[in-house]
Amino acid sequence: MSRTVLAINPGSTSTKIALFDGERELWRESLSHEADELAAFGSVAGQYGMRLQTVKDVLREKETALGDLDAVVGRGGIVDPIPGGTYRVTPTLLEHLRRGKPWEHASNLGGIIADALAGEAEALAYIVDPVAVDEMDDVARFTGLPELPKRSLVHALNVKATVRMAARDLGRSWDELSVIVAHLGGGFSICAHRWGRIVDVNNANEFGPFAPERAGGVPAGDLARLCYSGHHEAGDLRRRLVGNGGLRGYLGTSDMRTVRERVEAGDEEAERIYDAMAYQVAKEIGACAASLAGEAEAILMTGGVAHDNDFVELVQRQVQWIAPVLRYPGEDEMLALAEGALRVLDGEEPPKRYEAYVTKG
Repeated sequence: MSRTVLAINPGSTSTKIALFDGERELWRESLSHEADELAAFGSVAGQYGMRLQTVKDVLREKETALGDLDAVVGRGGIVDPIPGGTYRVTPTLLEHLRRGKPWEHASNLGGIIADALAGEAEALAYIVDPVAVDEMDDVARFTGLPELPKRSLVHALNVKATVRMAARDLGRSWDELSVIVAHLGGGFSICAHRWGRIVDVNNANEFGPFAPERAGGVPAGDLARLCYSGHHEAGDLRRRLVGNGGLRGYLGTSDMRTVRERVEAGDEEAERIYDAMAYQVAKEIGACAASLAGEAEAILMTGGVAHDNDFVELVQRQVQWIAPVLRYPGEDEMLALAEGALRVLDGEEPPKRYEAYVTKG
């Protein structure tokens, strides 16, 4: 039976929209938003009306009637910790998406917009595998300071989709595999995925290797001294760690293609940083191998950086003794969103309820 699903993925400066007939993509649009335009709203929540109208305008241009939709699925944002899966958008989930805690994130608007459109379409609204997915083993949460436990923030949507792709290629059930997944984008999520759960992850904002835009793990004592040096505001330091760290901090760019060009042109400093980032990724993969007690069946490399053959080869050289390396470059979040909704619509798995895992308020 054919199912029509509209997928919505709000990013920091864009809104991506795609329509699917089953898993077949009918059309896709990615609309950019100027920074000044977004700043005028004062908050991510304030952008809701503009982004909703943007989606409606595209639907009108594409001659797509809301009444033809079976479901609307939005990118899940930062909410309370929940297991992975496809969630019906409910009043409590909406409330938590709107509150923007512990900080605002554009992806929170995905579920809110999906709910508004689904209401008009008399369709179902979902979110799938938000960044707040938390399936970590309890032993992975300890850091050494009781008041600062490790949190799970992970590129769960692409991680889970990649595990499913690998399972199909290996002829296995996705929830019977033990694999290491390295999502390599603007930030890096490197995780141990055992039997359908992300049992450990570096948390791309605070631990693990540095990435194109993120500092990764840094010396705690030196960071504390930097915070109290009197030379930095809290917001500035936050942006140094997430947004202006990593490759951008060292080389002034987060574009891997630019870095590769500099390496090929003989820029020794660019090559040192490039090699160091690959080295740190390999080390984190090794840590995940320990999390899986040496039982990793494959290492999956995905995300935009996985397009870089030389970078993948540098990492593979250091980790291929652990398990075979399988590469799934790039990411297709729109298809992953649609597939999550389709699994529920087709009865392959039941929809999850946010209220079953969190308390209201």
